[in-house]
Amino acid sequence: MFVSRRRRKQRLPKRLLSGSAIALGVAAWSAPASAYRPFDGTDAAVAAPGELEIELQPAGRLREQGTTTLVAPAAVFNYGLSEGWEAIVQGQGQTPLSPSGPTSLTAAGAFLKHVLQPGSLQDKTGPSVATEFGVLLPNSTGNSGVGASLAGIVSQRWDWGTVHLNAETALTRDHHADVFVGGIIEGPSKWTVRPVAELFYENEFGKAETISGLIGLIWRVRDDLSFDVGLRHALTNGHPVNEVRAGLTFGFPLRMFGDRTQQSK
Repeated sequence: MFVSRRRRKQRLPKRLLSGSAIALGVAAWSAPASAYRPFDGTDAAVAAPGELEIELQPAGRLREQGTTTLVAPAAVFNYGLSEGWEAIVQGQGQTPLSPSGPTSLTAAGAFLKHVLQPGSLQDKTGPSVATEFGVLLPNSTGNSGVGASLAGIVSQRWDWGTVHLNAETALTRDHHADVFVGGIIEGPSKWTVRPVAELFYENEFGKAETISGLIGLIWRVRDDLSFDVGLRHALTNGHPVNEVRAGLTFGFPLRMFGDRTQQSK
């Protein structure tokens, strides 16, 4: 089963749990957030220089081949390095519930994302074009190794909605070749609550073939804070996969801490 690089079993590290708690605590400190929940794909936008954007899923439910798994927490940290460049670090905890099992850290990775062509997502005309590439890190249990991925993203926004197209090739953690193609469609960006949907096809050669669909809603509370919910149904090698996703996206300027230190002197 495909686990997104954008969402993408030993004890869950305390630092990940602490990081999620901190992320919830700073949700009120705000800068516009453009990271992309609840999808497996992403958009052709990056965080502004000096800004940290956080995609956080406190808890989700995954059902596959008679096994129910708690996905909690899942976190993606996006930091704006410079104009058009973003660094991404991600990971998620998975705990089998039925049958029960230990919590594991999975879907860890580190990536760079670059806007090749500014467009409608950057308040310019035409499509926005970006690339994302990086390293897939081993899971905390099992015999997985290090992998790598390279993706291209094209986004276009109109008054009626927004479309994002993703194409990715990867060497998985199990060292299989993998291809992923998908599309995201959203309702009008001006709507406070907008409907969203995603379709993707993935083939991990010699292991798994997946066709997946998701429908959901994104509720923009303000420009710097959004909540999301999504229901995903997929077929992996002909077996059904069902998932419930719910989380939030927010951002804040890291430089604010330095600014406040200077102001207090």
